[in-house]
Amino acid sequence: MVDDAISHLAALTAQRDRELLDVTLAQGVLDLLGAASVAVYRLIGRDGDVRRWLCCGLARKSRMTVSDPMWVDLHELPLEDEHPTRLRALASRVPERAEEQIMGHGEHAVLAPHVITLPLPVEVGLPGVLEVGSAEPMSVQALRTVQTLLKVFGNFQNLLESSQRDALTGLLNRQTFDATFLKASMPLAERKCDHAQGERRHSSAAGYWLGVVDIDHFKRVNDSFGHLIGDEVLVLVARIMRQTFRHYDRLYRFGGEEFVVLLRGGTEADAMGAFERFRRNVASYPFPQVDRVTVSVGFTEVMHNDTPNVTFARADQGVYRAKHQGRNLVLCHEELVRNGVLQSSDQHIGDVELF
Repeated sequence: MVDDAISHLAALTAQRDRELLDVTLAQGVLDLLGAASVAVYRLIGRDGDVRRWLCCGLARKSRMTVSDPMWVDLHELPLEDEHPTRLRALASRVPERAEEQIMGHGEHAVLAPHVITLPLPVEVGLPGVLEVGSAEPMSVQALRTVQTLLKVFGNFQNLLESSQRDALTGLLNRQTFDATFLKASMPLAERKCDHAQGERRHSSAAGYWLGVVDIDHFKRVNDSFGHLIGDEVLVLVARIMRQTFRHYDRLYRFGGEEFVVLLRGGTEADAMGAFERFRRNVASYPFPQVDRVTVSVGFTEVMHNDTPNVTFARADQGVYRAKHQGRNLVLCHEELVRNGVLQSSDQHIGDVELF
């Protein structure tokens, strides 16, 4: 078992994709113990709101590991109070045992005769638990092995989260953007595009929108109130972003007063509504000493064959126009093109990008 544990540790620490880390953990523990099923659950939801359990990886014998998609409707997920054993494990920080417990939910739900729930020892990121279901109670030796694996998992996740987040705001950093963007644009490549009349047409209902956010007159804030107050403004804007956008939308700080949002799903009108809501939330927030802060936002749809730089440049054109139209404004690149304000920035011929 020692050799197997080392092999799984190597596989775990080779993972750089945060969303696949929990899947790797679930599959690794399943293979290591030969259990009936292993699952990782995390609590999602803002502080003070109703929280729900997101399945981040459910592994079963001879079946593919599954997880809830990040864009799942929150109302489809079980409430935190529906699983008191998980809550007790999180509160006590020790394993909790249960008899005949359902693991998973919906079509992936399975009944396990014996279940042990262990808290994930992580300091950064969403709180969560590991559940192991088996025909017989877990032995003491097996429990020690899993707990050792979880300690390594926790240390590695903390390092991974810290390396991928901006130190000041806690948002994702610039270095993580390209990889996330490529994952966001890949599904678009599988869609059937209608090239009639030379147009690229596809539904954006399951696509992505990229928004660039720039704090208006931020240099004036630093010059008038000092950099400590300027940093506080950045932290508060990041907090408003978390409160405004959904748990599966990706929020980044690119540096200085510039932020980026990778918004999943919906139409252009939906995206406009989300960014407008954020703009209003910032404009109405009473920032200490500064009082009023506003933002200019430009956004665009992530298109087939887009690169991160090309998409960012389109959204940034919207920011530039918003600045020149008085600031505190949200503009969509596609709407600016339709209105003749901007020329189309289609820089692709086939799969070749022109510079």
